[in-house]
Amino acid sequence: MKIVLHYRASPGFRRIAAEMCPPDFQLSTIDETDDEQFSSALRDVDVIFHVLRPLAARDIEAAPKLKLIQKIGVGVNTIDLQAAKGRGVAVCNMPGTNTQAVAEMTLTLMLSALRRAVYFDGLTRAGEGWRPDVDQFDRLGEISGRTVGLIGYGAVPSRLAPVLTALGADVVYTARSQKPDAAGRFLPLDELLQVSDIVSLHCPATDETRGMLSRDALQMMKKGAVLVNTARGELVDEAALTDLLSNGHLAAAGLDVFAREPVNEDIPLFHLRNVVLAPHIAWLTPETLRRSMNVAMENCRRLQSGRELLHRVV
Repeated sequence: MKIVLHYRASPGFRRIAAEMCPPDFQLSTIDETDDEQFSSALRDVDVIFHVLRPLAARDIEAAPKLKLIQKIGVGVNTIDLQAAKGRGVAVCNMPGTNTQAVAEMTLTLMLSALRRAVYFDGLTRAGEGWRPDVDQFDRLGEISGRTVGLIGYGAVPSRLAPVLTALGADVVYTARSQKPDAAGRFLPLDELLQVSDIVSLHCPATDETRGMLSRDALQMMKKGAVLVNTARGELVDEAALTDLLSNGHLAAAGLDVFAREPVNEDIPLFHLRNVVLAPHIAWLTPETLRRSMNVAMENCRRLQSGRELLHRVV
């Protein structure tokens, strides 16, 4: 069985994948930016371990032996699911493998935004840390005593909400249905936006959710509120977010995801000192990778033996 890990994988990721790959499987790693090598590999590949670079219909059609697209993560919005279904190619994800990492990164972005970590880090490195814009001190804050609104209540919010409560936050959430075991109060989306000091996104990009935080929705947020997004960039009107951060309606943002990825060009968000940015790495820890490879290799073994696949989406 030929497997392609399609990602710009670190040496540690490659080592973990190689260690966990059964000896009778052939695993190769191809950088997501190397379209020529990937196109060549598609002719013989049985399984693609997919991470971030969109997998289009043309890629699937160019892989006559392809039997499984294994998402390393949860969201499958970067895979042409209809093309996979039309070709009879299974698509699986792996819910839960990155829960701890994303929950911790979400908390990191909240704290970094509240404490202006990027601003003070750069200032201190430049030898100006003891001569800041003193207005910045008035814009600092704590999680304790604030209302944190979680949009979506799956695995990550379930892990995060008790931590926020322990830190002294009042946690509210919205979801398609109320959760009986939720560590927080259920509110409709509009009400959540109006009462929350921090809003954190935790839902997939679907036809229902894309653009859910439109300009009108963002303007509903409290003046001085903070937005955190470790879910999907398509959920937010990025231009409106930039405007509201620039004019002071929103105090800060912590963003791990963007409307278009990878972000190679200079965008206005990059010039705002009240924004903390990361390149879609909330999920990316060695611990997550080991859990992920365990699921991925198990599905390859199941594919080989004709058994039911884990977490099949298509």
